[in-house]
Amino acid sequence: MARTAAEPGKFVKPQHCETGPEKLAAAARAVGVADPRVLDAMRRTPRAAFVPAAHAGRAYDDGPIPIPHHQVTTQPSLSAAMIAALRLAGIEQVLEVGAGYGYQTALLARLAARVVSIDIWPDLAAQAQRNLAAQGIGNVTVLVGDGTEGAADHAPFDAIVVCAAFPRVPPPLAAQLRTGGRLVQPVGPGGAEHVILYEKDEKGLRRVRVLTAASFVRLHGRYGFPGQQHGGCRSLPLPAVSSAFRGDGPGGPSALPVCPSPQ
Repeated sequence: MARTAAEPGKFVKPQHCETGPEKLAAAARAVGVADPRVLDAMRRTPRAAFVPAAHAGRAYDDGPIPIPHHQVTTQPSLSAAMIAALRLAGIEQVLEVGAGYGYQTALLARLAARVVSIDIWPDLAAQAQRNLAAQGIGNVTVLVGDGTEGAADHAPFDAIVVCAAFPRVPPPLAAQLRTGGRLVQPVGPGGAEHVILYEKDEKGLRRVRVLTAASFVRLHGRYGFPGQQHGGCRSLPLPAVSSAFRGDGPGGPSALPVCPSPQ
């Protein structure tokens, strides 16, 4: 019979219970993420700063959190596994498709030289930029537009991570990935996917392996599922943020860059 109490006079060491960012790093380790740089980035990034205030109490649960437009944030341990598969060394330029509230963007920014993140929803992109600026993260460019078209003005990219599902990799993303680069995308109809790692060689994208099964929202755009596209280009006014974050000097633009969308 198992003991339910300590023997008299015997010291019982209390169990350690991780809290805050360390709890999420522990969840990532539990699913096999071993890259110390990725785990350190999780420890240094307060997820509570990247979720809606109404869900702040759930920030350090290893699960998705609802955000506007029927979207959800990616489960932190899943984000960690996808990022670890990119094998970032700190010198790369990375494209992220799907900014959400900016938590995964922040992790990427701590691991790469430069991150370009694009979201189809202007209010999500604006919130992600505010959250990143509040944490002093300055090596990110947040764009509004069709993520399936990538960000040609910033290409080529050493790594690309896609945070929504489609049955194949959008051709512009494959074209904008540098030879030797890595791309991670959930491949499927939306709701039941395989998260797949690709590498690009002289012949094009090559499927390397399935990282995991997961459930993602659908990827919408010209090279994704139809609907939820924003026609034309327009500026998106933002509250003042540091010029170091925006990438412009004093007196420069105070709006998010807007990518061309399908007409």
